[in-house]
Amino acid sequence: MLALTQRRFRSGPDPAGSGRLKLRTRGAGHAAAGRRGDSAPGVGGAGEAAEAAAAAGGAAEAGGAGSGELHPPGPQRAAPHQADFLGRWVLLYFGFTHCPDICPDELDKLSAVVSELDRDASLPPVLPVFITVDPERDDVPALARYVKDFHPRLIGLTGTPEEVKEAGRDYRVYASAGPKDEDGDYIVDHTILIYLVSPDGLFLDYYNRMKNQNQITESVRNHIQNYVRL
Repeated sequence: MLALTQRRFRSGPDPAGSGRLKLRTRGAGHAAAGRRGDSAPGVGGAGEAAEAAAAAGGAAEAGGAGSGELHPPGPQRAAPHQADFLGRWVLLYFGFTHCPDICPDELDKLSAVVSELDRDASLPPVLPVFITVDPERDDVPALARYVKDFHPRLIGLTGTPEEVKEAGRDYRVYASAGPKDEDGDYIVDHTILIYLVSPDGLFLDYYNRMKNQNQITESVRNHIQNYVRL
């Protein structure tokens, strides 16, 4: 996976009028955010929590392709186009590369869903996207290495702590780093959901850990087959 740059995610309208992708809901109160801890016993103090419903009326914008930054430094800034995500179906997951088990399991599931959908020639390709909630450790090279273990189209995104928080707020994502151990390691407790985003940039559905590969595949397939573009 090439470590290319990504335009940062941001809330609100684009004052420059660049036409970057805006992720939004079709109807108020459509989204829900679940929160469970990615934790190993006795590490980081993270635990599982019940899912909590929340509106997802915020917006996020993105462009470009490949593993990279939500907001690349000046000389490396790419000029991504709206078509990079607009016009494409996206499955999106927030996590971190040091996650001991849950994130790999969910990304394996997400990858399996995308691969299964790829087998249906009547469907457009779905783009898998992974956004870190741990920018302190997950830089572009770390994400580029990590995403190689999953679907070959998986894009990994990072940024400054402020940019990562802003991207998470757009999806009502909870993320909280636990205390560091003697080796400086720590666990991040965070929302565990896979989000489905339409080619119009609409957030359509979400899938928690209880949804298996077949259930997600059929749900995404139904959304694609029945989707009416704006």
